[in-house]
Amino acid sequence: MRTETKPIKSKSKPQKHILLMFAGLMMAMLLSSLDQTIFSTALPTIVGELNGVDHMLWVTTAYILAATIVLPVYGKVGDLIGRKGLLITAISIFIFGSIVGGLAGDMTWLIIGRAIQGLGGGGLMILSQATIADVVPARERGKYMGIMGGVFALSSVAGPLLGGWFTEGIGWRWAFWMNIPLGLLAIASAILFLHLPKVVNEHKPKLDILGMLLLAMTSTALVLLTTWGGTTYDWNSVVIIGLIITTILAAISFVFVESRAAEPIMPLHLFKKKNFLLTTGAGLIIGVAMFGALAYIPTYLQMVTGASATNAGFMMIPMMAGMLISSIASGALVTKTGRYKWFPVAGTAIVVGALLLLSTMQPDLPVWMLCSYLALLGTGLGLSMQILVLIVQNTFPLREVGTATASNNYFRQIGASIGAAVVGSLFASRLADLLSQRLPVGGAANSNSFTPDIVKHLPPEINEVIIGSYNDALAPIFLYIAPLVVVAVILLSFVKEKPLRTSVERDIPSESLQIDGSSAVLSKNRT
Repeated sequence: MRTETKPIKSKSKPQKHILLMFAGLMMAMLLSSLDQTIFSTALPTIVGELNGVDHMLWVTTAYILAATIVLPVYGKVGDLIGRKGLLITAISIFIFGSIVGGLAGDMTWLIIGRAIQGLGGGGLMILSQATIADVVPARERGKYMGIMGGVFALSSVAGPLLGGWFTEGIGWRWAFWMNIPLGLLAIASAILFLHLPKVVNEHKPKLDILGMLLLAMTSTALVLLTTWGGTTYDWNSVVIIGLIITTILAAISFVFVESRAAEPIMPLHLFKKKNFLLTTGAGLIIGVAMFGALAYIPTYLQMVTGASATNAGFMMIPMMAGMLISSIASGALVTKTGRYKWFPVAGTAIVVGALLLLSTMQPDLPVWMLCSYLALLGTGLGLSMQILVLIVQNTFPLREVGTATASNNYFRQIGASIGAAVVGSLFASRLADLLSQRLPVGGAANSNSFTPDIVKHLPPEINEVIIGSYNDALAPIFLYIAPLVVVAVILLSFVKEKPLRTSVERDIPSESLQIDGSSAVLSKNRT
């Protein structure tokens, strides 16, 4: 017996229904994106209280790594069985991780809670992006994707601001507790407003379990390698060499398994599409630059400029404004004109300029100049991020949108993991070296417990040494990242601009088809 598929065009959803559904998706995306940034301003105080400065980078890295590992899982499973139930599951996992983190009594449990949050947060991000493709055609999707980018921009500032406010007020644990009511509200929105076409499968979906395990192994080994190499362990140590071998063998095994799997979690044919390959490579680089820069700027603002946690959050507003305006404006222009190629090219070029400016930071740099550098960085990111997702979604049929979007996001998140880990490792090791060189004998012994408030009340000569060390440890790293982003500019200049689709089409098996809400399909057998 032979099966045929027919492209089925979905009827347009009423505008009110789309807006209500979109509002629910924004709530889910806000939860995920907030938790990538909310601890940035609270981090110095948290690690000081829990005596864990040497584990500081894992508070951020654990979340990003966990989210990265599950991205392709949510994308593929969503394509196979539908996204609504998965979204509710992801929110529930996220809430559970928030409870664990809120109750954490030491750094170990804090990091475990962040990892569990990441397992849910990865689903919130990818399912929100893929669900829009289920009901909105690519030509109209630009304005929605632009607003999604705006939500990310908002969270990039609201996160540090809330983190600082909680830290100075009711306590940093409320950065976890607030997720419970917001998560319950997001679940209610999904139940009430998320009405999607049913996914019809003739056979029980075959999950690529081995592929999932190998992908998780590859991702974890790679991030541990970049985190520990040259800092916790020497590059020629048994541990690092073992991680290099594990990463290579796991990656090769993953490719082998995917080439033979019935429903591969990351189909290899995706990489045969030029636009996917180019945007995915650029996305990985943008992830390195974005999270490498953003993860530690709030800490820099507190320790170097003397800003309070709340004021450090306010100082991130120019970056948010730049990202918000450029993301929404570029999305609207894409919807209006159908042209999109040069937005991410221009955006990544602007990011290069912003990184070069940030590399010149000094402790006496006027705050308004530092804020203008951040605004420039936000503008570049806003022009790039969501447009790259739109290009990927326009490259593949709707039945693969979740898988393709997740695969693209996976590599961007791998970049984020590597960026946060490498920058964090370099920052921590450079800071430790500088403090040991510059502080009086024995003075660096207590550096693990330094908080912004403690540093502020130290004698002036010690205060200046610590401030100078923080500046000299972080600023040069931005110069190292800039050439990498130049590569992204070059890659994106080769993207082929294809017309954006003006309808939503879904390939549905010709056998055992159903009528469901927004799509009417006929059952037909052919022998």
